[in-house]
Amino acid sequence: MALPIPVFIGYDPHERAAVNVLIDSLVQHSSQPLAITPIVARQLQGVYGRGRDPRQSTEFSFSRFLVPHLMGYQGWAIFMDCDMLARGDISELWALRDERYALLCVQHDHVPREDVKFLGALQTRYEKKNWSSLMLFNCGRCTALTPEYVNTASGLQLHRFEWLQGDHEIGALPMDRWNHLIDVQSPRTEPAAAGGPALVHWTLGGPWFEEYRLVGGVLAAEWFAARDEAFRLWS
Repeated sequence: MALPIPVFIGYDPHERAAVNVLIDSLVQHSSQPLAITPIVARQLQGVYGRGRDPRQSTEFSFSRFLVPHLMGYQGWAIFMDCDMLARGDISELWALRDERYALLCVQHDHVPREDVKFLGALQTRYEKKNWSSLMLFNCGRCTALTPEYVNTASGLQLHRFEWLQGDHEIGALPMDRWNHLIDVQSPRTEPAAAGGPALVHWTLGGPWFEEYRLVGGVLAAEWFAARDEAFRLWS
């Protein structure tokens, strides 16, 4: 039997519903065992201690970069934001590991038009926007991400991957398959089995927030269906 796939999910107390629905969607679609760990800031005492920056839209904006440390800088691991929904098998993403790279991600060309996103959070614009929302870490090649560095580096240093030796260490994941940005990229709603997105991302605000209940249209309806199925009571 294959070893469990390590999956780390960014946790924010405002998005508990999103975290739980994402976890269930990963489990329901995966053909391999998963080891899923929400990254909860208050559980990282002695490892992560930086205060909340007003420009952070989530509690895990910076703590995501502790994944290699939490893995003991060994093996591979997946990180993903919590505002996502799995529509396909995450083992397909796991199979894309490539030892030529320190990290793989979807290399979006996303320049936000809006100044504010969900819950009034400030929208920030920077090179490699949203690249860090889904990362496949080759942990042994990410040793620069020590707790000391993650606690002191600027947001731009972290999210633009300035801790790597250069962009040649970053591999590209298929943009039409993984980390599809809802209401940013052209709509893709076909099932994952028919070539549609296997992992969708409500980066501007998801249907677990009242004012974003309809964002994504059919995909929002899929999220509610996944929520209802995840919390269905058996008679």
